[in-house]
Formats: sequence, C-alpha cells, structure tokens
Amino acid sequence: MSLFEGESRLLIVMQDNPDPDSIAAAVALRKLVNTLTEVKCSIAHGGTIGRGENRALVRYLGLNLRDIHTMEFESYDLIAMVDAQPGPGNHSLPSGILPDIVFDHHPFKKLTREVSFSDVRRDYGSCCTILSEYLKLAKITPDVPLATALLYGIRSDTQDLGREAVQADIEAFEWVYPPANKRMLSSIQRGSVPMGYFQLLSVALTNARIYDKAIVTCLGPVDNPDMIGEVADLFLREEQTCWTLCMGCYEGKILMSVRTSDENGQAGEVIKKVVSRRGTGGGHQTYAGGQISFHKNTKTEMTTLQTVIRQKFLEALGKSECRGERLIKNGS
Repeated sequence: MSLFEGESRLLIVMQDNPDPDSIAAAVALRKLVNTLTEVKCSIAHGGTIGRGENRALVRYLGLNLRDIHTMEFESYDLIAMVDAQPGPGNHSLPSGILPDIVFDHHPFKKLTREVSFSDVRRDYGSCCTILSEYLKLAKITPDVPLATALLYGIRSDTQDLGREAVQADIEAFEWVYPPANKRMLSSIQRGSVPMGYFQLLSVALTNARIYDKAIVTCLGPVDNPDMIGEVADLFLREEQTCWTLCMGCYEGKILMSVRTSDENGQAGEVIKKVVSRRGTGGGHQTYAGGQISFHKNTKTEMTTLQTVIRQKFLEALGKSECRGERLIKNGS
C-alpha cells in the first residue's frame, strides 16, 4: 500500500499472448487497487488474444486492453506485472523499464530481486490463486464476472486442479466458486473459432511425427500464437504419448510449447535446454514455453531452426536416436 501513496496511475502488464490465468490475475489486481486506493489502472499486453475461449473471456469482462507498443510509460506512476517477470521472455515491457510490482507463479528471475514489491510463488499452480488470497485478506468479495474469471484462470492453469495444484489453489477455487457464473463459464469454454483454426489443426496433424512416446509438430507461420500451446495440449491426449512439442513462427520469432504427462518431467528445464543460448524459455514441471528470434527470417533459416529445436528436444528426453513416424499415416 505504501507504493500507492501519492500516486494516481498504474499500468498492469500481462504476457504478450495472455491466457485466462494472466487475464484474470490482471483484473483481480485492478479490483484490489481500485477498491483500496484512488489509483486508476490500465491493462496492457504486446501480442494477441487468439484462442476462442480467451477472446470470449475478454468480451465477458468488457476489457479495454491496451497495446503496450503504443504506451507512453512516463505517464504512469507505477508499473505492475502479473503472471510474468522482468527480463527477456513472454512480455513486451522494454528492457530498460523495471516494474514496481510483480505477481507470478513461475521460477524466480534475477531481475525480480530489484523490484520494489514482488510476490513470486513457483509452487502455486495459478497466479489467480495469489491474487485471490490478496482479495480475501483485504475482505474484498469479487463480483460475479471477476469470480468467474478467477475460477476459469485457476481451472485452466491447473487443468481442473489436476496439474501442479497445491492446497492454496484448492482453497482459492472453493472461495471463488460460489459467486461465479457457472453457465457463463461453460459458454466461455466453448468459445467460437474461425475457419483458420481448423486449417492450422490440419497442418499440425500433417506435420506431426512420433518419436517413441513423444510427438513433435510444426505449424509454420501463424497469426494466432495461442494455437501453438493448444496443439501441444491436444496431442498429449494421444494414449501412448508422454511428451509433446509444438512450434510456430510469429512476428520474427519461432515460438514453442512443451507439454508432458509426467508429473516429474521438468518441462521447464527441457525447454531451457532446447533454446539454450539462442533464446529464452521456462515454465513448470508439466508445461513450458520458449522463443528464439530469427536473424534473416528466411524460409531456409526457419527450416534449419525447426530441425535444431526438434533435435535438442529429443536429446533432452534421451531420444536422439529415435526415428520419427507420421502421426497420420498416408491414406488414413
């Protein structure tokens, strides 16, 4: 609270391509600040919201999200980050600007030590859980839209409390469940998708290769980076598969998502080995993401980099000698 004394404007920065956990955590922080102070809040990100469910959530909340690339940072007294931390990674806050506040549930980053106020709990399954605790301690009851968003954020990041959830996630889930609009939540989860969604899904299936118990695929150029993680999640449902890697090219970078059903899989460490010194990456035990920037942005460089990423991924899993087989056989 001492940070807000005498200040009037706060910018809340989310991930570039925010998921429900990031969106709901940002709205929860705005609610906390608006209730306890006179500070006005803006919420910004630097990418797109492509997944149908996420777009439906933003519409339901009536959010007017700002493009971080057009922001005049000097007009804000304070900057907060949710579900992300300063330094290179999955957000577009310029490297020369250090946020004042950080809430996150990913592994602690070195630059976060320089932040005035940070609350990073890497053992938590959801950033929404952290902000829910703040609302609860401040005796702020979330309204129906916020409760619904927080419930969705916790559910999506923990896969209905089945992935890396701790007791705190369960308690936060139980706290926001009663006031949440379950019918609206069901509608959000069935968010409509454009025809391009199915076209990309066809590309993912065509390019998918099986390496023992791992599936690797590439989507090529995408205008919806959320699709990369969605495909990685989808392929993990194949009954013999324990690991998945999906790649896609977006705005001069190759983005990748890794998933595993092995609760001790250390997906975050695997993605760090994949990007090595070429890019940035990180995550949790069962899911992670990374990115590597192109230098020339040519088709040759794109193909070469995809091959290197696949090889490093298989090496990290001890499957470098595996020969890939098509997921979808010819004629099937």
